[in-house]
Amino acid sequence: DVTLTESGGGLVQPGESLRLSCVASGFTFSMNAMSWLRQAPGKEVEWVAVSVGGSGSTYYADSVKGRFTVSRDNGNNTVYLQLNSLKPEDTAMYYCAKDSGHGFGRVWYNKIDNRGQGTQVTVSS
Repeated sequence: DVTLTESGGGLVQPGESLRLSCVASGFTFSMNAMSWLRQAPGKEVEWVAVSVGGSGSTYYADSVKGRFTVSRDNGNNTVYLQLNSLKPEDTAMYYCAKDSGHGFGRVWYNKIDNRGQGTQVTVSS
C-alpha cells in the first residue's frame, strides 16, 4: 500500500521559513513524480509544486515560484518543500502526493494518485 507521511508544519510569522518533509513507501519512489498540494480553509485544493522522478525536473505554481523549493532524497524515499518568505496567504494544510501527471513545456499537468494526511502551516503575526 502507498503510504505518505508529512511533517514539519507549524506556526510562523510572515517572512519566516519552514521545511516540510514527506516520507513515502509502497511504490518505487525514485521513478515517480511527487507533488505538494495545499488547501486553505474554505478553498479548493491548490497544486503547489512537483519533483519529477527520473529527470529530477521541478515545476511550481506561480503563487509560490521564487519562494518555495521542492527537492527529493531518493535514497530515503523523502520529498521536501522549503517554504521561504512565508505570507499569511500561505496558511493551509499541506499535502504530499504521488503524481502520475506529466510536463508539457513549462507546465505541469498533475494527476494525483494518492496523498498523505497533511501538515498544517499557519503564517500569522
